[in-house]
Amino acid sequence: MNTNDKSATTHRRAGRRKALTGVGAIVAAPYVIGSQARAQAAWPTKPVKYINPFPAGGATDTLSRLFCQKMSEVSGQQWVVENVGGGGGDIGVNTVARSQPDGYTLGLGGVASHAISPTLKAGKLPFDPERDFTFITNIWSLPNFLVGNMNLPANSVPELIDLLKRNPGKYSYGSAGLGTTLHIAGELFKLLAGVDMLHVPYRGGAPAMVDVMGGQVQMIFDNIPGALAQYRPGKVKGFGVTSAKRSPVVPDIPAIGEFLPGYDLSSWTSVCGPAKLPAAVVERCSMFAKQALESPDLQKAFFDRGATTFWLSPKEAVAYRASEAKRLGDIITRAKITME
Repeated sequence: MNTNDKSATTHRRAGRRKALTGVGAIVAAPYVIGSQARAQAAWPTKPVKYINPFPAGGATDTLSRLFCQKMSEVSGQQWVVENVGGGGGDIGVNTVARSQPDGYTLGLGGVASHAISPTLKAGKLPFDPERDFTFITNIWSLPNFLVGNMNLPANSVPELIDLLKRNPGKYSYGSAGLGTTLHIAGELFKLLAGVDMLHVPYRGGAPAMVDVMGGQVQMIFDNIPGALAQYRPGKVKGFGVTSAKRSPVVPDIPAIGEFLPGYDLSSWTSVCGPAKLPAAVVERCSMFAKQALESPDLQKAFFDRGATTFWLSPKEAVAYRASEAKRLGDIITRAKITME
């Protein structure tokens, strides 16, 4: 074989090796993609971190831990609650938004961060409440409960409205802080009843309740678990729940909407992850959440604490958040509520 023949043969062999390498890459690519898809379909294969954007010990923390315990059972992997408080919940919610979209960092979204803040904190949030999240399902709905000091000279919602109209600016209500559902509930009451009362924000519902019992402020639209803890032993008066209908937890207490048509403001929460969460992960998480929230023991545990399980499909959860953001945004605008 002459030099030219050897050169041609070498060139042909190199070409075949290159071609085979290319074929191998083509074959390997679907295999890698298929492996990723199978991993997502099998999710979760390791513990899931659940960010609660509020401190430990409150109603949100208790309900989150009950939910995560049941999710651990139905999914076969531990759901670990991590409390990341601060900024009225903004820090923890932002942690979820900035996490890897692999399904192993999820968290608690809800009425404050995803329906109230878009209007009340417009332009000041570290995240976009719609664009930066994938909504998977809702978890629970929790009405607030208007209670008052035992010496307040009114014993029903109509009597309270009459008292406030006769004494504009004399009485006050406490809240867990600016922009909380406790605050918005009070402002909606003022708007629909046509009354004037002073808002006194606190760093949480517990210290506000202490001052209601002590008479420093006269009322609070507290989350129902905190209010029930003082109402049941007779330490405060009960006037009405803030949901559209009566709560099965306190069926003897009327809904404020029975006296003020259109009054409806409940706390609600959702499971959300960062944007671009894989569809397979969303589907499986939604399925597990449905199992968890339909379990009688979890429903009872929620009920005992004043909450109602509230599963929605991913599409329904997205639509619900949008509708609540619009509705509550309109209330905030009409009532001229600001963070100042």
